[in-house]
Amino acid sequence: MEASPSNIGKSNKLSKAKKVSNTNDFSLGNSPFVCGWWGSLLTSTSSCCSFPSYYYYFFTFFFCTASSSFPVASQPLATPPTAVPPLYNHKYNRVIISTSAALGILLFLFFCAMALFKCLGFKLKRRSGVLDSKVAGDEEENKDCSKKFGVRRFTCDEVEKFTMNLSRSRLIAYGGFSTVYLAQFPDSLLGAVKIIDLSSERFQKVYQQELDILLQIQHENIVKFLGYCDNGEEGMLVFEYISNGTLQEKLHGTDARKMSWKNRMAIAFQLAKAIEYLHDKCTLPIVHGDIKASNVLLDKKFNCKLCDFGSAKMGFSSTILPPNSSTNRMMLGSPGYTDPHYLRTGIASKKNDIYSFGIIILELISGFEALSSDSGERLISKAGNILRDASKVAEMVDSRLNGAYDLEEAKAMVSLAGLCLGDSPSLRPSASEILDTITSRIPSIFSLSKNLTDY
Repeated sequence: MEASPSNIGKSNKLSKAKKVSNTNDFSLGNSPFVCGWWGSLLTSTSSCCSFPSYYYYFFTFFFCTASSSFPVASQPLATPPTAVPPLYNHKYNRVIISTSAALGILLFLFFCAMALFKCLGFKLKRRSGVLDSKVAGDEEENKDCSKKFGVRRFTCDEVEKFTMNLSRSRLIAYGGFSTVYLAQFPDSLLGAVKIIDLSSERFQKVYQQELDILLQIQHENIVKFLGYCDNGEEGMLVFEYISNGTLQEKLHGTDARKMSWKNRMAIAFQLAKAIEYLHDKCTLPIVHGDIKASNVLLDKKFNCKLCDFGSAKMGFSSTILPPNSSTNRMMLGSPGYTDPHYLRTGIASKKNDIYSFGIIILELISGFEALSSDSGERLISKAGNILRDASKVAEMVDSRLNGAYDLEEAKAMVSLAGLCLGDSPSLRPSASEILDTITSRIPSIFSLSKNLTDY
């Protein structure tokens, strides 16, 4: 039986409708899949990152809506669809797909950014907690040290009262970033208050570093630390007051008084004891970093008291950036006393202190300054002759002694100074070895009172 023309037309139209339906089957099949996939992804991400539940509902709704916006064709219709020009239909599909994809990508990036910020916020809070606990731990450690050595924390009002409101009449000394005032306590004892400017981060670091070290040390030949105070703008360190000035004043000052040979040898011995304590007998080894005559205080009996730990480093050794580095840093030591090896390498170690000690030995023997204020000549250059031949030491012995010294002891001390000033730090003696040499070769120290020579 032949098909009628009308049936043939209907058949052709139905076949065209099926083709249109087949072209949209991909969108139809993927729409539920896209919604389900994004929903599962958001559910798993929300559970692991602890995001609020409304994030999940919002993004699930969006992606389901976006996926349902694709052109969807149901099962073939009994009635043929309205004919749509194929070109227009393809353009329409592309616009919808592009727009939905762009919005999806943007919101996905937004979602990722929110996740990143949330995770970073958590890490910052956690890190802050760790730092706070570390600071709290340091404060507790400082409190323990304060109790151990009898150090107390003063109030700013107390310090001002002790120093008569930091009166100029109480000014003892001043330096680059610190000033020292005389303090009188209620029990009539005297003290020295070192005021450190805390206006810069560098000075704050210096103050905290010195405070941390002072809280760890106590020795008869180191100036006694009594307490501290800080108000955010200034840091205040309170020490015992040593009334007889410094070794610099006694050897080189305008009112320099004659110091006996025995007193000079005792000062060298006591200073070596202080250095040994810092290097070998503290919980953590300490490098003073600025041993010089002006940092050696003397009491009325000429007992030695090492002071000023602003340049000190705590730990076995401290590696500092080389001097030619562009990084702003504070140099250790003072002109005439600084170890040349440190100047070349930038490495601070115990042997820097040993070098400075060697210079002080030469000062005690000769009475000359480490760096001449008149000619700028360094003492180590001036003493080159006797360092090479200790037998010539009489040429440089301080004339103010009027010959009242032991020549053999002078030779032994010059030889010891030569070892301390050696070019190779590894060949320099330790503080313990210096003490052994002094006790075995300088008998005059035993003629002093026992409390000065107990070793």
